[in-house]
Amino acid sequence: MKTKNIAANAMLAAMCAVLGYLAIETNEFKITFETFPIYIAALLFGPADAVAVGLVGTFIYQLLKYGISATTLLWMLPYAVCALIAGIFAKKLEFNLSAKQIMIITVLCELTITLLNTGVIYIDSNIYGYYTPALILGSLAFRLAICIAKGIAFGTVLPKLLNILRKRQV
Repeated sequence: MKTKNIAANAMLAAMCAVLGYLAIETNEFKITFETFPIYIAALLFGPADAVAVGLVGTFIYQLLKYGISATTLLWMLPYAVCALIAGIFAKKLEFNLSAKQIMIITVLCELTITLLNTGVIYIDSNIYGYYTPALILGSLAFRLAICIAKGIAFGTVLPKLLNILRKRQV
């Protein structure tokens, strides 16, 4: 069972990296689905596996897209926090979550990621000299709307997908 878990985590981390790399990105916002495999790990295996998937996946993405910088770990942090929240909640409910609970988790986690990423943008922009108030506040409402929509989309798809994966004993 442990080998199967490691293989599943490796696959989910790879998916996380690829989905992060395939983001729709402009100067104002970024739409990415890299949290989807993190949610799968959290809701199937718990917080430790989810944090591992989130950290490894986002590290690979950061490395491929930007290389190593002073803020690399900060960019990884929101996904680790998301993994921890979703994983702890799933474990507390003994991995028996209703569709409504999954929806609440995904929306709350997406909001958490967006707010933490806003803080990272602030820190990164001050370190590297591209800060403007408009950078932080100008697109925040749009970014929050995107994250809520993503949370709803993930919360809609995940219950069915998790049932399929559990039946196949992933």
